[in-house]
Amino acid sequence: MVVILRFRIPVAYSEFGLALHVKEGAAVELESLVPSGGQRFPFFWIHASEPEPIVDSLQEHESVQRAEIIERIEDATLVALKLTPDSDTVFHAIDASGGQILRAICRDEHWELIVRFSEHEDLSRFRHRCERDAVPLQVEQIYHRTELDDDPQFGLTDAQHEALALAVEHGYYDIPRQCSTADLADELGISSQAMTERLRRAVANVARNTVLATQSSSNS
Repeated sequence: MVVILRFRIPVAYSEFGLALHVKEGAAVELESLVPSGGQRFPFFWIHASEPEPIVDSLQEHESVQRAEIIERIEDATLVALKLTPDSDTVFHAIDASGGQILRAICRDEHWELIVRFSEHEDLSRFRHRCERDAVPLQVEQIYHRTELDDDPQFGLTDAQHEALALAVEHGYYDIPRQCSTADLADELGISSQAMTERLRRAVANVARNTVLATQSSSNS
């Protein structure tokens, strides 16, 4: 049965996290995560007014082969990343244990992760690897896919949750549509393009944590 692990780890135990040098008030969110066996996080979003220091620190880190700014939307910057395979203890342990990352955010000197495992044995293997490598997991929740309703965020960031809730409340998804992205953007004080991107990522996260997760469960 599919099992979900929500946990935190100090950034000091992650090579990738150390390379980011995320300062107070900033955050990094992994995007477009792929299944195990491929490049795990080819893109990520930097939520900071000055993303350049984070990108510069990545380019200087020995485990990073490439870090390049792709797009800027307000205070969110999309960066393409190529990381040396198996260079990060935590992410390598997730991959080696058959885990799939549903959410990963680096902020306040910690990684906040939600990882899906197909079986309890995979979760146990991941935890044993962390114990072996002296990685201090701060487990916040373990639940089955059938208990997904207990997680009202569905993998959404706070900003995505706010944007999606606002869109539903104002009839953005009604037929006919009751408001535009520009209207919603004015409510949040961001640009229309930023609102569109925020909604796109929110819908993708909800689908990843419901439709795709249910499909994974039925195939396991």
